[in-house]
Amino acid sequence: MKRNAYFDNAKILLIFLVVFGHMIQPFIGSSDGLHTLYMWIYTFHMPAFIFLAGFFAKGSGNLTYILNLAKKLLIPYLIFQLLYTGYYILLGTSGWQGVFYPRWSLWFLVSLFSWHILLILFKKLPAAISIPLAVVVGIIVGYFGGIGHTFSLSRTFVFFPFFLLGYWCTTTQVMWLKRRSAKVLSVIILMAVAVAIYFAPDFNSGWLLATKSYSDLDLPAYGGFARLLVYMTATLMAMSVLAWIPQKESWLTPLGTRTLYVYLLHGFFIQFFRQKDMFQVNHFFDVLFIAIVSAGIVFLLSDKRVITIWQPFIEGRMTKLREFFNRMSEKYQQKME
Repeated sequence: MKRNAYFDNAKILLIFLVVFGHMIQPFIGSSDGLHTLYMWIYTFHMPAFIFLAGFFAKGSGNLTYILNLAKKLLIPYLIFQLLYTGYYILLGTSGWQGVFYPRWSLWFLVSLFSWHILLILFKKLPAAISIPLAVVVGIIVGYFGGIGHTFSLSRTFVFFPFFLLGYWCTTTQVMWLKRRSAKVLSVIILMAVAVAIYFAPDFNSGWLLATKSYSDLDLPAYGGFARLLVYMTATLMAMSVLAWIPQKESWLTPLGTRTLYVYLLHGFFIQFFRQKDMFQVNHFFDVLFIAIVSAGIVFLLSDKRVITIWQPFIEGRMTKLREFFNRMSEKYQQKME
């Protein structure tokens, strides 16, 4: 089947925002504007990414499906858990923490595997029941302090409603966002949330990262209501951003097929930059420069040569390497002739 350029365009934008968000994170404490931008991005970029992951999920429950998922997600997780641990030790930032405490952004692989497994059960219920049930579960887990970063349990349950919503949505329903009325409303929502964040600078980012309990977020009794509000805000924000994704294919569109490589590899750059304290933010042009560097990282890690080198570690395949060696062999034979 021909890929839909809209979804690849969405993924390349979102992966850029993931990298950019990680790049500016160390500086948000010194600038209200940068803090607002960071929090504004985090209201939608992971929910939208997870929604798209659910949109393309199949949810088959047979053993072959589960084993393929494990090969696709858990094996790369173990490989990169070891790679990042060694890299952290090399940088002198931390040591071994075990395989059950995901390094950097590796939580996404563990959660993505878990979402596919949960989908096997939840898809047996009608959407009108399964989605509210997933939201209720996501709200309830916040009352338990033991459900946190380990095994990526907290994020798995909290973000699952977005994955499930993506699974139930059709292309026609997503394209409804392209209507003029939806776009106008989306601009109002995007601006309103930005203003709200700016005038509420004490809003804890833990609500958006979904790793902490309500007690840790200083709202032990009414945290459920706050999370429900976060759910509503994140859904509206994700819809608002997706409303402005172009549908036409461009030279950037193919990069949307390589976002997993960017996601897994960009942490090596981010951690190095942070450790060496390579960037400073004193004015707007510093932020612009960081955005350019972020885009450069995305382009670099989307390069076919990078894909060729890292495919065995990320996809467990060597098709790109074989193609490369075959081309080299053909060129060598032509020269010999």
